Amino acid sequence: MVTIQKNLCPESRYGLKCPYTRTPTRIVVHNTANDAPAANEIAYMVNRPEQVSFHYAVDDKEAVQGLPHDRNAWASGDGHGPGNMEGIHVEICYSLSGGDKFAKAEKNAAELIAGLLKQYGWTVDKVTKHQDYDGKYCPHRTLDMGWQRFLDMVRKEMEEEETVTYEQWKAFQQQYEKEQAAKQTSAWAEKAVSYVCENGLMANVGTADKPRIENPQAPLSRQEMAQIAMNLHRKLK
Repeated sequence: MVTIQKNLCPESRYGLKCPYTRTPTRIVVHNTANDAPAANEIAYMVNRPEQVSFHYAVDDKEAVQGLPHDRNAWASGDGHGPGNMEGIHVEICYSLSGGDKFAKAEKNAAELIAGLLKQYGWTVDKVTKHQDYDGKYCPHRTLDMGWQRFLDMVRKEMEEEETVTYEQWKAFQQQYEKEQAAKQTSAWAEKAVSYVCENGLMANVGTADKPRIENPQAPLSRQEMAQIAMNLHRKLK
């Protein structure tokens, strides 16, 4: 999935860049007609003194978000119409020269848009183009190459199952175990913890007046269970 960075417009500039709160209903696709990377496009958008604004810029390496989804943008030339007031606006970079960088940027944009569609429970019919709102031939290079082709790219990204690599799963598992291990003993288990500590069935890392076990909510391994069983057996002999 394309990496998303954030460089959000400061609230002090909302009056110029995105003065209205709203609930988005669609995505509007643009081409930048420039050859700058996404980070530069967003930084320029945020800092320039004109109203022009948009939510994302996407290049061959990443997507950068400049506006929150719940604020309007001045991007599709229709004033207070549905494009500006209801669209999440996505600018695809490197459209001036095209080539490999633009092809990769388009693919990343398709991934980003597919993710947004899934997030909002929308279908591909919610993907629109700047041209739909004020007639401007934008996204120009995407249109030259075929709008239906781009929609098919988005549809394909939506249909592909998300896969998790072993390393990703391992990192998730380690984080989960770390979070569980950090939890303290539940109130209902305090008597049991005291009992096993006082009777030498599990290692006591607390004090005599407040016995406890280390990482009380961490998973129990088979070897740890074997140690407890041996301790119990010795106590019963």
